[in-house]
Amino acid sequence: MIQAAAKRGASLLGLGSLSSQLQQWRGIRVKVRNNNLDHALIIMQRKMQSSGIERMIKIEQTTHIKKSEKRVLAKKTLQCKLRSQDLARKLKAILVQKVR
Repeated sequence: MIQAAAKRGASLLGLGSLSSQLQQWRGIRVKVRNNNLDHALIIMQRKMQSSGIERMIKIEQTTHIKKSEKRVLAKKTLQCKLRSQDLARKLKAILVQKVR
């Protein structure tokens, strides 16, 4: 399962030969302690979610996306866009005050 995920991530990132180039590319690394593979998979999944790799893999898939999932993603992107516009507006106001 881990090898399949590594191959999938390598193909998304455009890495040709998996064995040589994946070692050179520093990505997500997970240590397996006390032969506890289940715990290592959980940690890897958390790291993939936080770094956005999981979203890249989901986008790459050609499966059907539910309407509720589309709504949630659209809402998140809209909130992010509005937040960045608001911050840009505040920054512009601060810069205008400093110029005066």
